[in-house]
Amino acid sequence: MNKSASFALLVLFLMGCHTVPITGRKQFTIFPESTMIGMSVTNYQEFLTENPPAPASDKDATMVKEMGARMAVAVEKYLKDNGQSNLIEGFNWEFNLVNDPTVNAWCMPGGKVVIYSGIIAVTQNENALAVVMGHEIAHAIARHGNERMSQAAVAQVGTQAARLLLNENPTLAKSLFNEAVGVGTGIGMLAFGRNQESEADKIGLIFCAMAAYDPREAPKFWERMAAASGGNTPPEFLSTHPSNETRIADLNAYMPEAMKYYKPKS
Repeated sequence: MNKSASFALLVLFLMGCHTVPITGRKQFTIFPESTMIGMSVTNYQEFLTENPPAPASDKDATMVKEMGARMAVAVEKYLKDNGQSNLIEGFNWEFNLVNDPTVNAWCMPGGKVVIYSGIIAVTQNENALAVVMGHEIAHAIARHGNERMSQAAVAQVGTQAARLLLNENPTLAKSLFNEAVGVGTGIGMLAFGRNQESEADKIGLIFCAMAAYDPREAPKFWERMAAASGGNTPPEFLSTHPSNETRIADLNAYMPEAMKYYKPKS
């Protein structure tokens, strides 16, 4: 690599280097967060058109919206108190439940959250659902979608062409975006994805606790997830997520820190 190319890569790295809240990890992103949020608005509406959200009369849908509103307040307070409100600039929170038996949930950049009805059967209570929601919101706050999409784009088209991807190949850009935020599936970037999942677990526990939901439900929820899988989950080295056993151990280890933020609802 010549000096000019090396310098260009260094400039891109410095321009795209950010610090993840709570964990303090340094991350590299290529795309402006405003671009990611713009893509979220379009893709979120397309998803809801194809997968209509549950009506307001649905008690679970009401629970999701009320919990989301409360979680958003807690997140905004935490970031304001820590001088990081810039991380939610341009956010317009939306929380929807879709009737789909898939055990899944995700949050796009900009605070666009979807909870699948299939995961409600596993959460079983509000505290566990708050753990899930906090985890998904943490992905957006930590800009994991941007980070994953940046890495995937560079791997496929190279650093110099990555930023041109959105205009030159919107189909590929959409595919990378949906996979990066969890709407799609894949087993690429294995260790990278697992690290992000563990990071979102920690950040999500803090957000859950700050919103007055008991974070101690997290290990219990993952025990139920392990039971629901019937032992059919792939080995950890073939999964984008930590194994259930690893996750439970890590959550228990981090719990004392999360409990510092927990004050039960009066």
